[in-house]
Amino acid sequence: MTRLTRLLELRRFLPLTAAGLFVLALTMPVWRIVLTAPQYMDPLVVELYAYPRLGGDFGEVHSLNKYVGFYYPDPVYVDPNYDVHEKAVAVPEWVLGPVVFVGLALASAVVACLPSGRPLRRGVTALVAGTIAIFGAMLAIIQYRLYQAGHSLDPDAPLSGVEGFTPPVLGTYEVANISGNAWFGPGGYVTLIAVGLLVVAFRFRDSGATVRDVPALFRSGSDRVRARIRGWCDRSGPDDRSGTDGGAGTRSDETPRAESRATDPTRSTPEGESP
Repeated sequence: MTRLTRLLELRRFLPLTAAGLFVLALTMPVWRIVLTAPQYMDPLVVELYAYPRLGGDFGEVHSLNKYVGFYYPDPVYVDPNYDVHEKAVAVPEWVLGPVVFVGLALASAVVACLPSGRPLRRGVTALVAGTIAIFGAMLAIIQYRLYQAGHSLDPDAPLSGVEGFTPPVLGTYEVANISGNAWFGPGGYVTLIAVGLLVVAFRFRDSGATVRDVPALFRSGSDRVRARIRGWCDRSGPDDRSGTDGGAGTRSDETPRAESRATDPTRSTPEGESP
């Protein structure tokens, strides 16, 4: 097997693809907030990148937020593309976003080149577990910083007396007369796809299936699903002869099942077998 053929194995090709997607995600907003307020006819959108940068209507939103004393975070070590308020919550870890994404991209590329067997299996397993743990920790940290910002409102803001609130990482919230909805941006969706590809690579960590085998794998998977659905329907279907002679009813019920097994080749194929 040539080196190129080995790289076409799903357990190698998918991590390589994920590596490219992690880098691509850095060029796009990973988080998106849509705000509505009575004084604005159209919704305002703020886009956040994996590094200290904002996009969209962040200038207008800053003017809106200052009424309740809620300010954009201070990345501390770099100058972002917006004005940092002196009372903003410090978020120095924001500058580590590119390190995380590039680091995961490099780790994915390295794992894809590991020798077959135990090194590759362990590498893919560690990569998937580490990626999920890292992004889980990032979401937890972001949520904590949002809690800090929502409970550190400027007491000198024009709208005094606004109670503290916690904007969610993903979801809707309201403060004063402002409604917000936070969700993934384009970079966030790209990141989700990359993580999904790593999970699929983990599924095929013991298989030598290549990209060329994907159509056959889809067909095999759909056949298994249909076979399981038919089997479930056979087991849960009504017995029309339940009120008649038990022996005769049993034989008539088993006959179509035997025919189904005889005409369904997928029932005799082990589920763990890969092309």
